[in-house]
Amino acid sequence: MYRYQILIEYDGTSRIGWQIQKKGESIQKILQKTFSKVLKEKIKIYGSGRTDKNVHSIEQSAHFDISSKIQNINPVIKTLNYFLNKKNISILNIKKKNNQFHARHSAKKRSYIYLIRNNISRSVLNRNREWHIINKININLIKKGALKLLGTHDFSTFRASNCNSSSPIKTIYKINISKKNNLIKMRFVSKSFLKSQVRSMVGCLKYLGEKKWTLHKFEQVLKSRNRKYCAPLAPPHGLYLEKVTY
Repeated sequence: MYRYQILIEYDGTSRIGWQIQKKGESIQKILQKTFSKVLKEKIKIYGSGRTDKNVHSIEQSAHFDISSKIQNINPVIKTLNYFLNKKNISILNIKKKNNQFHARHSAKKRSYIYLIRNNISRSVLNRNREWHIINKININLIKKGALKLLGTHDFSTFRASNCNSSSPIKTIYKINISKKNNLIKMRFVSKSFLKSQVRSMVGCLKYLGEKKWTLHKFEQVLKSRNRKYCAPLAPPHGLYLEKVTY
């Protein structure tokens, strides 16, 4: 068997998420069906991780095995995208890997981006790609809150009730907060995240930025390790899986 990594961009709008489920159209399901059709072999796709319903990807990573070597990759990408682009999915690249490579288990870092439009007017062009917030957000307070999240913590406060992770302890390597015009961009880097962790953290940072919480309150919520104290989740459509690093 030959193993290949695939890099995938997709618009998660109206999709049930990455993972195959009993009902609805998932990214994984669309990919497996299309790859099997084009490569004329039953293909199973293994992703680096799951993205939730309506979450997007700038560069998701996955892998698949196939019985014969792909001799010319570019025509295969072109044919795959002929079908996938209609579903708002694009194959960015396909790379030959050794059989020890695993899209999920070999990953060393994952980065996510969250976008907030802080303006009185909503962008109709990007309404499914950013969180529109009218209340003025203090970017400096958000930066101070982000510093409290860096490093290794028990992130139980930001963990979804149906999270399957074996431990709530995670290490956040880097958080970048920037603002250009009315667009706030938050970037989070870790080896892995808990289910709903990024959206939970963004929801709490929003409360801090709106001055609904003090910095002390924000820190108390983190240290409580109790989900009930978490602010409401940020909506999924502002979230992007940016990159998986190996």
